Amino acid sequence: MFTQLPQPLAYAEALLAQFSSLSRSADSAALPGDLVRGLGTLTGCELAQLYLLDTSSTCLGLATECLNGILHPREVTSLSTDYSAEPLLQFALDQNRVVCLTELSGTLHKSEFLPPQSVPWQTLLCVPLVNQQQSVEGLLVCASTRHVELQGFAESLAQLGSFALGQLHLLQRLRGPAVEATPMSISMPSARDFGLIGRSTTMRQTCSLISKVLHSPYTVLLRGETGTGKEVIARAIHDGGARRAKSFIVQNCAAFPESLLESELFGYRKGAFTGADRDRPGLFDAANGGTLLLDEIGDMPLSLQAKLLRVLQEGEIRPLGCNDTHKVDVRIIAATHRDLAVLVREGKFREDLYYRLAQFPIELPALRYRAGDVPELARHFAAKACAFLQRDSLRWSEAALSHLSGYAFPGNVRELKSLVERAVLLCEGGELLPEHFSLRTDVIAHAGSAHLRERMAQVERNLLVECLRRNAGNQTASARELGLPRRTLLYRLDRLNISASDVNG
Repeated sequence: MFTQLPQPLAYAEALLAQFSSLSRSADSAALPGDLVRGLGTLTGCELAQLYLLDTSSTCLGLATECLNGILHPREVTSLSTDYSAEPLLQFALDQNRVVCLTELSGTLHKSEFLPPQSVPWQTLLCVPLVNQQQSVEGLLVCASTRHVELQGFAESLAQLGSFALGQLHLLQRLRGPAVEATPMSISMPSARDFGLIGRSTTMRQTCSLISKVLHSPYTVLLRGETGTGKEVIARAIHDGGARRAKSFIVQNCAAFPESLLESELFGYRKGAFTGADRDRPGLFDAANGGTLLLDEIGDMPLSLQAKLLRVLQEGEIRPLGCNDTHKVDVRIIAATHRDLAVLVREGKFREDLYYRLAQFPIELPALRYRAGDVPELARHFAAKACAFLQRDSLRWSEAALSHLSGYAFPGNVRELKSLVERAVLLCEGGELLPEHFSLRTDVIAHAGSAHLRERMAQVERNLLVECLRRNAGNQTASARELGLPRRTLLYRLDRLNISASDVNG
């Protein structure tokens, strides 16, 4: 570990002293400062920083920094930083890779996270902090205005930082909830943070669950009706997590018979069966380091469920025709529209596999329960269809949007997309009208939804939007027309997620 350092014995003694000092710390508020001071002492760097992920694992904040031996606390409002704006920090965090640069000033790398100095920063070391669950929770950053070799410190600093992280969690647990400091308020993630569409309460709740699991290794089970966008959500989890640079592979478990599905997933060796004239890697190997979505997992044969359970538990696979196993690092996301608990009771799905897959379940809401999302989704699909067909953008009539908003959409988002694409083809003018949409009269929303509250909310929303449009967005005039106090109208607009884009669209 110390072979690349000029004085390995002296460094080992200094490192041991830092471990000992951190182990005696009894103050969780002071421990981060003690850690960064120790980093500066060990490396000889003028700057040491500690970054930590927030509880949603979507925002990286500067916990503390030490410049020339002096701690420099930041204002609370400046702690929360979107790390995606800093490519060096983003790469180290998402890829769990050490970043070491020795000619920082001569490169095009952005380093705005470093405090400005009269002498430019020359050397940078960025080390990921990994917790006991092997998830990245933060970063250690050391920087110097001199040309020094920092790569040799990376492994030992990673261990010191992980130890400090464990000590910090232990002290916070010992303090208990009664004396814990008030946490920073964190806004609930929105759909657009993950490339999704929708501002309804149910979508915000779904996005909140996505943010919790982005940077964790847990298996995710996506449940929901056909057409709710399970593959889209799975890709959002992959693209927003640490595996985004690796493969995202989708396999529908209902698309192959049992024998073909096994070879497709696990691969095979030459001679394993008739026609196997060469070795062929399976999808687990192809997705190594990335994500494998197993769609329609409820249709997987029982014999294959046992092999999948071993992959989840041991992280190893055995191709057909091979006596040896080998390790794979694949994050598995499972998706189904069926109730796996019912399949377990019927003996059609393994109970142990069910509990292993349902480590972190996410229920995707049906479109009829996403109040207010239909117009936004419809506009999005229409814009994409126009771009694909290379035609001018189309306007939406109020009647067309109301027509769609009153429909139950048994096929969910997939059905809405198909209906809009067909309407764009049928539209010969510049405006989409109700006659361009062929909706089944037997599944209008009042018949398709058994929940009166959702139906009444949709009726109220349409009424308010139409009134605001008649009054060119004037809330005072709209409140007067509806016979409501303006404050009551504002409350209802907020409760029903009605924004200016809904009125002006």
